[in-house]
Amino acid sequence: MSLNNDDCRDNPPPRAKGRIAMRRVARTLAMQALYQWHVAGQNLNEIEAQFRVDNDFDGVDGAYFNEILRGVPGKKSEIDALIEPYLDRPMDELDPVEWAILRLATWELSTRIDVPYRVVINEGIELAKVFGATDGHKYVNGVLDKLALRLRGAEIRDARLNKK
Repeated sequence: MSLNNDDCRDNPPPRAKGRIAMRRVARTLAMQALYQWHVAGQNLNEIEAQFRVDNDFDGVDGAYFNEILRGVPGKKSEIDALIEPYLDRPMDELDPVEWAILRLATWELSTRIDVPYRVVINEGIELAKVFGATDGHKYVNGVLDKLALRLRGAEIRDARLNKK
């Protein structure tokens, strides 16, 4: 899979079945849309319209896609401020794909407490494996692990206590 929708026309991705799979596809499309927003600076309404035309949304949690696409840019400054302390390089040197993934995952960790922190981290890692640089998933994992401790410390402690 690539960030270019033209690559998928001859071999479209399988249609998602079930709420979890539909949400995973929504995250994937939202990450691509956030990448486009970050790199091209294109209007969110135009990006959303383009994604809804170019992709079959029957297997997508469209409401979640929209929530991410509006939520991340709406809280961009707050999200970036949460991420920045855990980066090992200046923000402008971060790979745009990894930026999109980190912003999406940070938004989920901080806003969607109904989504378990482990799911957020795992989804971020999987997106980085597919779309990111060679070892980008390791970097995303490291940042999200630290961020989860800050944003979801109680949930993590509870999970560790229940494991024992």
